[in-house]
Amino acid sequence: MEIIEKYFPELTEEQRKQFAALYDLYIDWNSKINVISRKDIENLYEHHVLHSLGIAKVIQFRPGTSIMDLGTGGGFPGIPLAILFPEIKFHLVDSIGKKVRVATEVANAIGLKNVTFRHARAEEEKRTFDFVVSRAVMPLADLIKIIKKNISSKQQNALPNGLICLKGGELEHETMPFKHKTMIHSLSDNFEEEFFETKKVVYVPI
Repeated sequence: MEIIEKYFPELTEEQRKQFAALYDLYIDWNSKINVISRKDIENLYEHHVLHSLGIAKVIQFRPGTSIMDLGTGGGFPGIPLAILFPEIKFHLVDSIGKKVRVATEVANAIGLKNVTFRHARAEEEKRTFDFVVSRAVMPLADLIKIIKKNISSKQQNALPNGLICLKGGELEHETMPFKHKTMIHSLSDNFEEEFFETKKVVYVPI
């Protein structure tokens, strides 16, 4: 938990409590339904929570913004972002029902009021949002094809509406078709831990 406070010192007491509660909740749920690899659960705050919050180093969403987290798994990046941005509406979607259940139970347990959930494939979700966020679920081109229909034309943030995803490794090839408009931000600029050396936030306006 210290690692979250190190990079986000301005949290409210309520946000601190919510972040602190995540560890026991995920340990408990993960023992029943595997949403985080067993080896990695010890690194929950660094590899999952802080990684999710990397998106906040690229954009500060304005109150009233709506965001879909596609392929949320056990709730990443949606749940950490929903804690950080209580005035933003998050809709967490995953095609695997039991993962949606874990994310729902965790959000309910910490009293998150700004999240909704849906067990569905990306193609089935027809509503529109200001942004779609995602954590490395599929190649960029495939993702953009699916979520184009979900991006609202009404703008209200400093960055135009679009896709913001967390990815690692070599992205040159993947971002090629969108090269002229893609923004790639290295999280190693913000977080000094070794895990973030290859981690990026990729933003594509749509």
